[in-house]
Order: sequence, then C-alpha cells, then structure tokens
Amino acid sequence: MPRTYLLTGFPGFLAGRLVPRLLADDDEARIVALVEPRMVARARELAPDGVDVQPGDITDPTLGLDASTYDRLAGEVVRVFHLAAVYDLAVGAELAERVNVAGTQHVVDFCRRATQLERHHYISTAYVAGQRSGLVMEDDLAQGQAFKNFYESTKFAAEVIVRAAMDDVPTTIYRPAIVVGDSQTGETQKFDGPYYLLRSMNSPFGALLQIGRGDAAFNVVPVDFVVDAISAGARDPEAVGHTLHLVDPDPVSSAELTRLLAVAYKGSEPKIPLSPGMVDRSLRLRPVRKLFGGTPRQSIIYLNHPVSFDTTQAGEVLGRNGLRCPRFPEYVDNMVAFFKAHEHDDAYRPAHEK
Repeated sequence: MPRTYLLTGFPGFLAGRLVPRLLADDDEARIVALVEPRMVARARELAPDGVDVQPGDITDPTLGLDASTYDRLAGEVVRVFHLAAVYDLAVGAELAERVNVAGTQHVVDFCRRATQLERHHYISTAYVAGQRSGLVMEDDLAQGQAFKNFYESTKFAAEVIVRAAMDDVPTTIYRPAIVVGDSQTGETQKFDGPYYLLRSMNSPFGALLQIGRGDAAFNVVPVDFVVDAISAGARDPEAVGHTLHLVDPDPVSSAELTRLLAVAYKGSEPKIPLSPGMVDRSLRLRPVRKLFGGTPRQSIIYLNHPVSFDTTQAGEVLGRNGLRCPRFPEYVDNMVAFFKAHEHDDAYRPAHEK
C-alpha cells in the first residue's frame, strides 16, 4: 500500500530537488504534487515516476480540488510538505497575502482534516525575523519586529498560523536563509538575490565597488544543503514540534561575500567602498538599476542587516544525520562558474524581468 505525500511548490527550485530525495528516502512513497494550473504542463514534463501531478490552488479553501478528491486525499495523506509561496522581495501586499498567508491557512486546514497525517513539514524563512538585529533563536517568532517587505511580513503571518496549529497538527518548521545554487555544481534556477551582485559587476565600475558592511553577516545556503536538511528532518522523529534554522552557523560578512564574488568572477578585489545606504538611494532611479544588472532596491538592505541565527535545534538534527552546512568560501567558485556559463541565458532571469 503506497504512502501518500501531498507536496506544494512543484516544480519550483527547492521542491523540484526535494521530490526525488523524498522518493529515495521512502520506497513506499507516492507524491501528489499540487500544482497551479499554469504550471501543470511543465510539472508533468519534470515529474519523476512516483509523482502524480494534481492541478490545484492553495489560495482556494479546498485547494482547488473537487469535494471527492479533497476528501480522498484527506483520508490518504500521511505527510504534507508545504513549499509553495511567493518568494519575490518586491511582491505586492495583496498577492503575498493571498498566497503566503491564506494559502498556508488552507494547507493547515487540510492537515487538520487528514486522518492519517504523521507530520506537516512547513518551509518558512529565517527572515520572519524581519528587522530584528542580534541573535534570533529558533523558537522566537513574534517579538514586535518590523519587516523589510511584504514577503517577510506575510511569511511571518503564515508561520503564526502554522504554530497556532501545532498542538493538534504534528509539525516541523524549516527556516532557510537565502538559498543559492548547488554547492557542487553551482546549478540554480534564477539569478536573483546575491546573484545581483555578480550581475552588477558587469557595469563599468561594478567590479570596483565594495558593497556591504563588514559587521553585517550575509547568510546564504546552497540548495543541496537545504534539501538534505529537510530530508533529514522528515526522517527524524525528534524533529517534531521544532523549528530549524537552516542557515550557515558561521556566515561571512556582506563585505567579505562581495569580495569573494569579485575575486571569483573578475579575478580582483573591489577597491571603492560604497555604503548600502548610498546604493539603496541610487537604485531608486531606473537607469541606475539597469546599470547595476537590474538589482532591486529591496535586496540591498540584506547587505546592511546585522542579524544572526541560533542553530541549536537544527544542529542536533543535522548532527544525528551526519550533515553540516558548507561555508560560502567552499562553494563560491562553483556558484560563479555556473553564473559565468549562463549569465546571458534569459531562462535564468527572474520572472519579473521577463
């Protein structure tokens, strides 16, 4: 008898890599991938054996399913992996609320209806911390923090919903830092986030500019580590009820990250210090954004944010499974090599640029 998993977010970057790992971890697993209609054809092209692509919509209270399908899945599903979200830092309030908050509420409602449910695995973000500074603990959530954008505020609101249900829905929450390409191959799905720094280095003076504070950590993690960590948490019964920071416990500073990228990409260190505040003000102008590779203003504040994340609970799970987060200097060359090979390929441009 197959064990049915319900997974959202396929065929996205993280979900696309997690699916084959989940199938490998459980020989009896059958994954029902709930896919928004516009992505169904692509999802069916990419789905491996063992995955059923089910058109659906998390913004609908019944997940876009007819009553009989909803009830059938509620009686079959043993694990739920909720990865679907709008990850764009520049997302508007209405879309972010509808997908990230209402969508999560509807998935949690399904979990409550799932009579065979063993666990809900919810993918949050370390940046539910918002504008907090200093050390953020894994059990922390509502600390009166403000937020840098609607992505952060709605992921915070979604995690509030998930936590409120944890007394009757067994749950593990995963909070990745900023996710970049595979640590071994450099492969990624789009060139956003820290890749904007690489893109800006093609401007006339971009490679000379040192952007980022030396006292502000810039926490990035490779996608293969995040998949390994979620897989480990899913196999670990002691992870139930815990929140796991999937972050680099020893991150480089923003300034060091910029330097390492410049050395790997251009072969030289940047020489002209430029404060993130000055960059932020300059990027309000469309010609400057274009000059700097399309870098959105919303991304610059992450170079100027002195926050760190406790990893006590994540470290215990990772340790039991023989895992560790690779440090940025260990894979920056692979990350940049992949960027160099594909930097002119429109397939890797973020969706809002296409």
